[in-house]
Amino acid sequence: MDNFRAYRINEEDGNIVAGFQELSVDDLTEGNAVVRVSHSTINYKDALAATGTARILRRYPLNGGIDLAGVVVSSEDTEFQPGTEVLVNGCGLSETVDGGYSEYARVDSKSLVVIPDGMSAVEAMQIGTAGYTAALAIHRMEQNGQSPDQGPVVVTGATGGVGSVAIDMLAGRGYEAIALTGKATEEPYLREIGASRILLRDQIDLGKRPMEKAQWGGAIDNLGGDYLTWLTRTVDYGGNIASIGLAASAALNTTVLPFILRAICLLGINSVDTPSHLRRAVWARIGDDLKPQHLNTIGNRTISFDELPDAFQAYIDGTVTGRTVVKITP
Repeated sequence: MDNFRAYRINEEDGNIVAGFQELSVDDLTEGNAVVRVSHSTINYKDALAATGTARILRRYPLNGGIDLAGVVVSSEDTEFQPGTEVLVNGCGLSETVDGGYSEYARVDSKSLVVIPDGMSAVEAMQIGTAGYTAALAIHRMEQNGQSPDQGPVVVTGATGGVGSVAIDMLAGRGYEAIALTGKATEEPYLREIGASRILLRDQIDLGKRPMEKAQWGGAIDNLGGDYLTWLTRTVDYGGNIASIGLAASAALNTTVLPFILRAICLLGINSVDTPSHLRRAVWARIGDDLKPQHLNTIGNRTISFDELPDAFQAYIDGTVTGRTVVKITP
């Protein structure tokens, strides 16, 4: 196999250096399957890693990109024959193993998921880690008894990738989806993808008491900190809060009272280390009852591989709405 191009992240003299390099398959981290990558994505985590804003990689050097979609070209696992269209999200990509910003990837076949019937590689990456995380949150909430008749589900960080897809999926499942955002100008976008009501972050009274007036049947939280605390105070009896991110803060200052008196549940959502059977079950739902209805609105940006280095800063600045697909190979 000829050499190919990859966007590689390294550490030199304590600084993060990232750029395109020519590699061979032998240069890649170990794995029993090789995939010709057609598409990847940009997530906030990718931007943190590539810019050195946060230390995401646990070893250096590695190819960036926590998502990939493409076609198997060789595999020691008979379940994945050459020509099979597959995706990988999380599973250590761009943390402990080489990621999807590469024309070829060598991965553990346990991380492979066959792209659901009727879904293209582009659609799989419009969904990507963000959409998978949203689906995993809803799946876990529903396993724990969440249902539309409990009342509205509020989604914080609503214009981001996870938040956007979560709103779309919730609305498609019959939930009343409430969007909480700091971007007042994005109300038309949020309503288009399924939000029935928009809450602006700077207009929220976070309260001070252990429990405030119950307002929500459940919640999907991308912020953490005071906003997650507020959700514990305001989710109604038996509701679930899926904790996904910490864009505001990693801190959580609350009491046990909402958990005891309102029987709420706080569910931690880890999309990286999901066991294979659960990962495949959630992707099957993404191809079925959790299939987003507004993918071309949420994932309306596609950039070339060459454009990738200039795309990260907008994620660090928090100015991105929705999802970005990266076209790796023609």
